[in-house]
Amino acid sequence: MEALLTSISTVALAEMGDKTQLLALFLATRFASKMSIVLGILAATLLNHALSAWLGVEIAQWIPESAISWIVGLSFIAVGLWLLIPDKDDSEDNQILKYGAFSATFVLFFLAEIGDKTQIATVLLGAHYGSVWMVLIGSTLGMMLANVPVVFAGNWIMDRINADRTRQLACLLFLIMGAVTITAPLLS
Repeated sequence: MEALLTSISTVALAEMGDKTQLLALFLATRFASKMSIVLGILAATLLNHALSAWLGVEIAQWIPESAISWIVGLSFIAVGLWLLIPDKDDSEDNQILKYGAFSATFVLFFLAEIGDKTQIATVLLGAHYGSVWMVLIGSTLGMMLANVPVVFAGNWIMDRINADRTRQLACLLFLIMGAVTITAPLLS
């Protein structure tokens, strides 16, 4: 249950103000079918985060257990610091939009997540918890919690959320997770 809850909260917070959240807002202004956008986000996230969680679990099997906590912990800290750098919306010039809401959303979200903070976080969570399914479900729920409201009420929500404060909170969460991941084995 810890893997599920941590994955939900980590990814949802990391997603606030992220380029994929800006992409959700962009797509919501371009397409009338909000449900097609939501389903595209879901499909892209499931595929991307399944691969990411699996990769994290696999990587953890090849690294000595004594090194995993240091690698994952320092990586959490690095992602936390990376979260302080705001993303930009680089989705303006996309020919993929002509393929419809679902296809455009699926392709753009899948590509936008490659190497993104939330994908790296999902790899790290998979390595840390060793559970593809709990991390996949949690990270997908976190992505949906952060992006679905933007699809349906994007401009209204984005005007009321302080993206800088949210990024700072997400940074703090990652820094704490990194410190706990590094120190927990030393204390046991």
